[in-house]
Amino acid sequence: MSSVLNKNLLPFLLLAGASAFSFLLYLNRPASEISEPVYVPVTIDVAEVVKEDIRIAIQAQGTVSPLRETALVSEIKGSIVEVSPEFNVGGYVAQGDILLRIDPRNYQTNLLQAQAALESAKSNLAQEKGRAQVALQEWQRLPSDSQRSQAAKDLYLRKPQMAQAEAHSLAAMADLNTARDDLERTIIRAPYDALISSKSAELGQYVGVGTPLADIFSIDFAEVRLAVPQSKLAYLELPGLTEREANGAAVDLYTDVSGEVNHWPARMHRTEGTYDERSRVLYVVARITDPYAISDPDKQPLRIGTFVNANIQGKTQSGLVALPRYILRAGNYVWVVDEQQRLRNRKVSILRTGGETMYVTAGLEAGDLVSLTALDTSFAGATVDIVSKKPTDIRPPDTNAPGAIPEAPAAGPSAALTASKEHGTENGNDAG
Repeated sequence: MSSVLNKNLLPFLLLAGASAFSFLLYLNRPASEISEPVYVPVTIDVAEVVKEDIRIAIQAQGTVSPLRETALVSEIKGSIVEVSPEFNVGGYVAQGDILLRIDPRNYQTNLLQAQAALESAKSNLAQEKGRAQVALQEWQRLPSDSQRSQAAKDLYLRKPQMAQAEAHSLAAMADLNTARDDLERTIIRAPYDALISSKSAELGQYVGVGTPLADIFSIDFAEVRLAVPQSKLAYLELPGLTEREANGAAVDLYTDVSGEVNHWPARMHRTEGTYDERSRVLYVVARITDPYAISDPDKQPLRIGTFVNANIQGKTQSGLVALPRYILRAGNYVWVVDEQQRLRNRKVSILRTGGETMYVTAGLEAGDLVSLTALDTSFAGATVDIVSKKPTDIRPPDTNAPGAIPEAPAAGPSAALTASKEHGTENGNDAG
């Protein structure tokens, strides 16, 4: 009986003990302390606005082409008896250099015959002049009352014979000039400093009038056609119809092959004057002097057919603020730090240009602090702690856009804050 009673009381005793132990813990609990939340300012990099007069470079691409291309053809017929050692594809020839000779023997014979014919014509003319002088003396001795018509007088004084002899002399002289020219045409010379792009004749070949001999192109100048969209023409100083290379804007041409960048200076020479009907672009032509570096062998040659990138120097734009494009958010907003060190939204107006730099025309004043750290809209009104500050007119070189006159690159965020750039790019739109 007592055993059953102990089993029934045991749970109640355990429950009472646990309750008593919990009550003792509650009575001995430590006093709670209520602390105020600590607000940590957002750390950012800022750029102090400085308005500048900036030349905005416009990017374009094109292929290098020669200023002149000439197809040399034979003006006479005959066999080729001599060729120059440089008469090969890719050979360099200076102006006046002999490329090849055509057999001159027939043309030398024609020249001798023409010279003989001219001497004979001159002899006949001299004889007629003598006869005319004798006839004049006889005419003057005739009675004054004799019938003397003008036609009879001219015939008596041998004027028709004189005119015929003079005509024969002129014809013989013309034949001599033709024979001399044909003899000179047996020698094919380079009309200017050039490279041979192709050849169609060789030693021993018989050529006729109009037979192709070679194709050459000049190397004193080269040109590049650069397509500029209509929307970007306002940023360039386009040459007028009477203006040429001396007044053209500077153009930097460059190639980037496997990380090796080469540059060539050029000048905007002219525009093609009409828009392309399909793409609505205007082609501007940049001219390069001495592309094959003949005068300066230490320079890298710019070969015909090379595909190049171009930075075209634009005209001066006043009162611009250059900032990195990644800080621009949807609706053309940027973050500006106010006097209370808080972030405020500011709407700006920008030029429609490409590249990593945007150019603000309105919405910012000199001395404003613009956040270079990309943040989303949830940070509006947040207090900030400025880590670094630099003016907008001091920008490091942009290694991602090689060129002597690229668009001015903007200051970027510090290394500790570059992770926020990805977030800002995701929330911002390129309105430029």
